[in-house]
Amino acid sequence: MNSNNFRMSARRLTVLATATALASAPVVLGGAGAAHATGAHGRASAVVLRTGLGVSLLDKTVNVPLAVSLNEVQAPRSADRTALSARLDGVNGGKPFTVLGADVARSRATVTARRAEGSVHVAHAELHVPGLPLLSLIKADTITATATCEAGRAPVASANVLGAVTVLGKRVTLTAGGPTEVKVPGVGEVRLDLSRRTTTTRTAAATALELKVSVNPLKLNVADVEGTVTLAKATCESPVSPPAATPAPSHDPAAGPRPQGAPAEADLAETGGSSATPYIAGGALALLLAGGGAVAVARRRKG
Repeated sequence: MNSNNFRMSARRLTVLATATALASAPVVLGGAGAAHATGAHGRASAVVLRTGLGVSLLDKTVNVPLAVSLNEVQAPRSADRTALSARLDGVNGGKPFTVLGADVARSRATVTARRAEGSVHVAHAELHVPGLPLLSLIKADTITATATCEAGRAPVASANVLGAVTVLGKRVTLTAGGPTEVKVPGVGEVRLDLSRRTTTTRTAAATALELKVSVNPLKLNVADVEGTVTLAKATCESPVSPPAATPAPSHDPAAGPRPQGAPAEADLAETGGSSATPYIAGGALALLLAGGGAVAVARRRKG
């Protein structure tokens, strides 16, 4: 075998050893797996008026439930309503009966990734019940309620009744310290709770006015009205905050100083490489042995 053929064989041996060493090393793909974070959506609701009244007509021979809601909205899908009146049929001699009229009656519920809010604004509201066609149950200048829930913050609830308030024809002063009772002889009585607010770690609710109603004009049993009325209520539930990202552990060999003479840690050899290092070292050793064998054979043939 001449020297050219021998050099070719040596090269083939070297290439074969290199391919063998690389093939035996594990395959490492760069990049970590994608992280996914999911959180619950927030919720919000708002309503201008909600009634739960029972109406007894003609000496209680006819019972009609007066269940009315005006501008009631709920989110996750944001909504906004501005109807100005709520009507009911069948309790006023077959004619439509206006339960609530207002110059402004707006309810809004909005939800984003970090915030949920319900709000109500009513201006110049006038509420009526059957049996009192000329006398309003309550009149108020401005009624508002707001509930705001933001991720990572304490929920907030607020409710206000501003300006003049008239109940069964009597002007009253409302206080948040307790219920206000209004009694009108021959007409009925109304108990009002002002600005009821509740909050938890993730929820809030605000009600501007809640009325407990008992009306029977002159005890004629023409229209006996009993039940509750809610004016301006807003609620919310905050979205769930995504969990904070956990920082990856550092592999920097210079992350902390080591005292001189201290023994090296067991994982020190891996700080500058990866788990494939032993395979690469093995491949290098195979290349070295193959090269040394080729040189020895060449010298022997020259001799």
